[in-house]
Amino acid sequence: MPVADDERLGIQSVEIAARILRAVSDAGGLLQLPEISKATGMHRGKVHRYITSLARSGLLRKEPDSGAYGVGPLAISLGLVGLRRINPIRIAYRELPGLSETVNETAVISIWGEMGATVVALEESSRPITLNVRVGSILPIQTSAMGKIFEAFLPSGITAPAIAREAASTLPLADQSGHESMLENIRQCHLSHVLGTVLPGINALAAPIFDRDQKLCLVVGLVGRQESLDVAEGSQAALQIRAFADRISAELGADASEIQTGGTAK
Repeated sequence: MPVADDERLGIQSVEIAARILRAVSDAGGLLQLPEISKATGMHRGKVHRYITSLARSGLLRKEPDSGAYGVGPLAISLGLVGLRRINPIRIAYRELPGLSETVNETAVISIWGEMGATVVALEESSRPITLNVRVGSILPIQTSAMGKIFEAFLPSGITAPAIAREAASTLPLADQSGHESMLENIRQCHLSHVLGTVLPGINALAAPIFDRDQKLCLVVGLVGRQESLDVAEGSQAALQIRAFADRISAELGADASEIQTGGTAK
């Protein structure tokens, strides 16, 4: 029927426009018409018709000097509206049961609060495990997996007061050198782990979650018995927690290529 045909064509047009917008967005800069054509796999004439309309509507913008196309003001405004509606804790909390079920370990979300690393969500696994960690618990900075993530990615001026309150922060000079090396490794691999240092017989893994400003906003952790939770970098648990953190970061608008490491910033 004609109505059905019109609806199908209309939907197809939106999908084509979306392909063009995604190509320009993924480029992270300006694209010329031939580059958009190549990225979308569409004929230049067809692409030209679409980008002309997209530019008129404000979804794309055309540079007057070069003639290249970039993301337009309307697209930016729509993106900002979506980002303002994002609640990092709610998004991570929604996905936390899936992470816990996948690895069958207790999963935890923490934020940086007035007193330091603060647990805001906890999803227990089916495996029996006794923890003194609950929602509202304050985690040690330099001896817990989640605390180390905060120390590695937040400016030192933010973490220093909490570290100063911890008895474990008075490390010997030689250990401090090793500690800095460990923090740098965490920044590189986006993973932290402990082997029974907070609770005997209990291992923990942690990974950072970043916001649209490429700054640390949450930390996700896994906690389990030493015999069940493998914290090696290539372990299934490590791969799953990294995938979880990366997925939530992407949903929050983070760009993995521009994530700020913080660490020694003042």
